[in-house]
Amino acid sequence: MPGFEALVFKASRGIEDIYELTYIRKDGTRFPAVVSVTALRDAQDAIIGYLLIGTDNTARKQIEAERQLLLDIQERTSKQLQQSNHILQVSEERLAVTLNSIGDAVITTDAESRVTLLNPLAEKLTGWTKAEALGRPVDEVFHIINQETRLPSPIPVKETLANGTIQGLANHTIVIARNGSECAIADSCAPIRDRDGHVIGAVLVFRDVTEEYIVQQTLRDNAAMVQTVLNTVADGLITFIAGSGKIETSNPAAEKMFGYSAEELVGQDFNMLIPEINRDQSNSFQELQVCDDEQDTPLGHEVLAKRKDGSTFVIEMALSEMWLHGQRYFTCILRDITERNEMDKVMQQNNIDLKKAKSAAEKANLAKSDFLSRMSHELRTPLNAILGFSQLLEAGSPSLTVSQAERLHQITKAGWYLLELINEILDLAVIESGKLSLSREPVSLIDVMHECQSMIESQAQKHHIQLEFRPFDHSWFANADRTRVKQVLINLLSNAIKYNSPHGTVVVECNAIGPEHIRISIKDSGSGLSSKKIGQLFQPFNRLGQENGTEEGTGMGLVVAKQLVELMGGTIGVKSSVGKGSQFWIELIRCAPPNYATRNSIPAENAPPARDDIKAGTLLYVEDNPANLMLVEHIIGGLSHVNMLSARDGHHGIALARTRLPEVILMDINLPDISGIEALKILRKDPATKHIPVLALSANAMQHDIERGLEAGFFRYLTKPIKVNEFLNALDEALEFSKTEQ
Repeated sequence: MPGFEALVFKASRGIEDIYELTYIRKDGTRFPAVVSVTALRDAQDAIIGYLLIGTDNTARKQIEAERQLLLDIQERTSKQLQQSNHILQVSEERLAVTLNSIGDAVITTDAESRVTLLNPLAEKLTGWTKAEALGRPVDEVFHIINQETRLPSPIPVKETLANGTIQGLANHTIVIARNGSECAIADSCAPIRDRDGHVIGAVLVFRDVTEEYIVQQTLRDNAAMVQTVLNTVADGLITFIAGSGKIETSNPAAEKMFGYSAEELVGQDFNMLIPEINRDQSNSFQELQVCDDEQDTPLGHEVLAKRKDGSTFVIEMALSEMWLHGQRYFTCILRDITERNEMDKVMQQNNIDLKKAKSAAEKANLAKSDFLSRMSHELRTPLNAILGFSQLLEAGSPSLTVSQAERLHQITKAGWYLLELINEILDLAVIESGKLSLSREPVSLIDVMHECQSMIESQAQKHHIQLEFRPFDHSWFANADRTRVKQVLINLLSNAIKYNSPHGTVVVECNAIGPEHIRISIKDSGSGLSSKKIGQLFQPFNRLGQENGTEEGTGMGLVVAKQLVELMGGTIGVKSSVGKGSQFWIELIRCAPPNYATRNSIPAENAPPARDDIKAGTLLYVEDNPANLMLVEHIIGGLSHVNMLSARDGHHGIALARTRLPEVILMDINLPDISGIEALKILRKDPATKHIPVLALSANAMQHDIERGLEAGFFRYLTKPIKVNEFLNALDEALEFSKTEQ
């Protein structure tokens, strides 16, 4: 603190200041004072003296001390209040988190039933937000009704506030939200008390029990269903206690089976249902009951059971173990198999009869096949002479007169028609027997259509029908049997020509049907078919009223065509209307082209040589039928490069082959001593004759006959009646082969 001289110095410099100084009274006590010094100046501003003013500051200091004390108290109080507020805030936050996290809805009210709090789940179930609900009467926010009566239900808040007790809701209570949606709930209401125990509000806790009700109802439904099953199942069900064997429950089927009522069975020993004569089985059940291991026996254990009236019967039984409330039980499934045993006896007899019938059917089917084979053979043999000599007469010299040629043409036409009829019958029989084998491969439909066109054009010209094979937009290939596809198409084309209008048209198209199928359609301009006739199209021998018409037919062509197409995985169909013609179509499975050259790409040097270039040779014909021998002699007689030998049976033929070593052998299959196949085996085993190509010429023309012959090793298998050009081509190929083997 500066001294008085310093105060005077500052005052002389014009510096005014106030200082707190401590002064000493006369009695020696000290007191605070506020002192200021001011310089006194005259008119010329010269200092003429100094004025000192001092004020006792004791009261002021006391006031300031008291004020500071109050400030300190206020600061401490503020800090305590902040701490209390923080604690309260944390507590409120924890309470809020708790209310927001619990799985129940919570509503609190004051003592006047006004809402003071809603947690989020309560907001969801009531449709009210906390801000909207605060201060509203609780019955305005929490609206509940009885699920069954649909009448309003009393809210437990008022009862809780009035009595200070915990209240619960009745079952089947529904809360209706603000938007009208409903929810099944269960709740309780408890009082909120202050420190003195006075009720100052209520807390309402409720939860959504919709899923619980569904589960409970499902359990009730399942229980009812199980009970219904137990009451209606044909098998008997009995539950008994393990060890004692006392029956606990039974179903109506068991009661009916044994003749006891439920009251008579309950409490009785299960072993009473097993008679004394079957006591060994009873003992086995006793052993099962006392065994500690888990036990289950499958249905199928046969035991002898005893009814109330003492009669016995055979049952099939299964046991299953279960535990309920620490007690071990067995559930027994019982089935009366008396009728089943009787049925088994009948079934065994039926099986015996069925085997006999199957054997008889197989014999009949074999007899049918043998008959068809014999019929084919017997018909083809005379046809061979008829058609063979007819072909020779047509191609021979001197030329026939017009009338002779016409008569010969009628003979040939009738012969080929009879052969067609035989082939269709055989095809249908083989297909129906399931023995038809197909050689499925990628087939060029362009090639097939060209071949069909060349084969059918002469027939179209004869009937004055215009054929139009529309160009393909793609080189389509189908997964099919080439020969059978041609057979089907020729049949459809032939029908389109035969049953067309005079000077009509036939249009053939090929188009893709999706990525997997290809369709060939044949459209004619004929009279068309009614819906009734379309329904009869594929019936065997049904010619749809054309029996008396000018065109010949068997009524089996379409039947065979349909079977063949379906065997190749395809479909056949028709679209027709009276007066507008018909359109037949087949759909086959489309496939990729083969990765080998087609037959059209065979180099010319690999083609069969011309007949004039073939080396002269000898043909040995083994045949017992004079007409067939004469026919082949006439055919060979017209060839300058082939000589012919003949033998009437297999052994004679083998002997001639060994001594004369012909270039080619022509062999019948049905010979009087040994079959042509047996003769071929002998020739193949002989080093001197094994190289000679052997052609089969037989009236055994069924597919399995042809396959068996080729498997046996015949160079070619030709069928009767003979087709002269086909025979000559096969003979030339055999002679060429023989030349390479020498």
